[in-house]
Amino acid sequence: MSLLAEHWSIAEAAEATGLSAHTLRYYERDGLLLGSVDRASSGHRRYTDQDLSWIRMVTRLRSTGMSIRDVRQYADLVRAGDGNEAERLELLRAHRDRVREELRQVAAHLDAIEFKIDLYEAKVGGGTHHDRAKADDHAVGTEASVP
Repeated sequence: MSLLAEHWSIAEAAEATGLSAHTLRYYERDGLLLGSVDRASSGHRRYTDQDLSWIRMVTRLRSTGMSIRDVRQYADLVRAGDGNEAERLELLRAHRDRVREELRQVAAHLDAIEFKIDLYEAKVGGGTHHDRAKADDHAVGTEASVP
């Protein structure tokens, strides 16, 4: 694809976004895109840079756990134009809060894993053992023995 090209085939769009052609068709069919994708005279889809930018946003939302229903609602709001920014903001803030909570939980799980690694490294002599109090602070609820 030339850097100066204004349109992308579905194969090029798939490669550029990391999605399959099937997923791109699904996004279009299910109302997750901002509009219908332009078609060449042959009937082949021709994605614009704006389409790809939006698809990347949808991918980020989906990758962070936003439901198809909420992505569709967000797309509907954006398509509707100005005047609903407060609703968009509320939707994105709620999603951000869910993502932050998931990150907090994953970080706590990682701390517990790190604690266990420290215990095993100390037991087999294969590495340094972090200060026990620090490990305990990060692995609340983790048993101290090495099961």
